[in-house]
Amino acid sequence: MKLQGCFFDLDGVVFNTEPLYSVFWGEVGERFHPELPDFAQRIKGQTLDQIFDIYFKGELYGAREDVQRLLTAFEEQMNFPFIPGFEAFAAWLREVGCPTALVTSSNRMKMHNVYRHYPDFDKLFGDILTAEDFDESKPSPDCYLKAAARFGLNPKECVGFEDSFNGLKSLGAAGMTVVGLSTTNSAEAIQPLCDIVIPDYLNLRQLKDYLQGA
Repeated sequence: MKLQGCFFDLDGVVFNTEPLYSVFWGEVGERFHPELPDFAQRIKGQTLDQIFDIYFKGELYGAREDVQRLLTAFEEQMNFPFIPGFEAFAAWLREVGCPTALVTSSNRMKMHNVYRHYPDFDKLFGDILTAEDFDESKPSPDCYLKAAARFGLNPKECVGFEDSFNGLKSLGAAGMTVVGLSTTNSAEAIQPLCDIVIPDYLNLRQLKDYLQGA
């Protein structure tokens, strides 16, 4: 049976928020890094600390406070719509007894905003790992290896769900079965990094059969 553990990224995998973040980080890039027209794409899957360490150092170190303030205000007012079918899929995973975890580069401050919208959000998962829980950001496999270790699972027996290139590479490096969601990038673009590509969590009979080893 392939269904030993299922791990999920947050934005673009649980919530359909990536288009909103693309706009936000695109505007940040235009303001602080006009020389990088693909700034919003570059930072996907990275923690805020990593973004700061790479792109806001030297002369731009002082801009960190402005970016943090803008991001906090943005996340306080944003909505968190679920990817279609996710809640039902999460319920099915609980029914079949599959350990699950959220593995996100978002920090705990961001999660507080999620809980304001969905007070019982943590009940969708067996565990939640945020940026504070791992040492290296995606595309490093560190976060997913730590998630598997919390359940005492072999990473090769686990399945991960991601949408960004950094996230997909992280799962691959961890040795997990990679399910890519074409919510942020096209199916054709992410296919080389995935074992399976899905648009959402609707009509998942084939995926469920695959996960259960049918």
